[in-house]
Amino acid sequence: MCRWMAYSGDPILAEDLLFRPAHSLIDQSLHSRMGATTTNGDGFGVGWYGDRAAPAVFKAIEPAWNDRNLRELASQVRTRLLFAHIRASTGTPVQRSNCHPFRYDRWLWMHNGAIAGFHRVKRDLILAIDPSLYPDIEGSTDSETLFFLALTFGLIDDPPGAVERAVGLVEDVGHRHGIENPIQMTVATSDGSSIWAFRYSSIGTSRSLFYSTDVAALRQLHPEVPVLQTLSDEARLVVSEPLGDLEGAWNEVPEATWGVVREGEDELRPFQPATVT
Repeated sequence: MCRWMAYSGDPILAEDLLFRPAHSLIDQSLHSRMGATTTNGDGFGVGWYGDRAAPAVFKAIEPAWNDRNLRELASQVRTRLLFAHIRASTGTPVQRSNCHPFRYDRWLWMHNGAIAGFHRVKRDLILAIDPSLYPDIEGSTDSETLFFLALTFGLIDDPPGAVERAVGLVEDVGHRHGIENPIQMTVATSDGSSIWAFRYSSIGTSRSLFYSTDVAALRQLHPEVPVLQTLSDEARLVVSEPLGDLEGAWNEVPEATWGVVREGEDELRPFQPATVT
């Protein structure tokens, strides 16, 4: 499995998100507390939005804790929206094209979890992808397949509905192949303005996912913490596991839930896979 984080808010140095927290994503690559595996060393990726509509992506197959290029990059990149992912492969090769986040046009996508029995259902799922999108698939993971299914089912216009339809198809195909619990996932996707996050599994015990408490409320709780004074009121983090132990800073995303982080009021809603007709 994997670990990931997503940030939205005023521009911030990537190193302040990736390296500085006590239990940063880089620390989690070696010492995950809540993941299916303690070590997540099968590559990593960072995606961020700058002056253009389409995001930039940096990926490598080295472990995140040992990549000097990542540290150099993070010390200079300042961004208002960042995705970062550390990978623990569930069976597909360790190669750059299989590292998250995946990109299509202005969209980013990253996933922790797995499509069960992917080798058995892969053909059926791939054939359900819009033929015009198929040439843009670069790797061989279940995660990228899920992304392109969501694009096929309308991610650009209706992210929650598209993911519900994509997951509904995965479950239907899985059940037809005799797979009892076809999917396990936490997912984040963004168009550069909003972040949508999803927590769901067929078995009903999904991988961990948390979102950060409103910064203004945290300042009142912890006026002694200097870093809170530097964050904007709109700053939000969605993470596989908390980046530290500050009391009141983190909230668990409920089971079978999707949420959106955007300027103004954020939302949490129930997630229900939809039947594809």
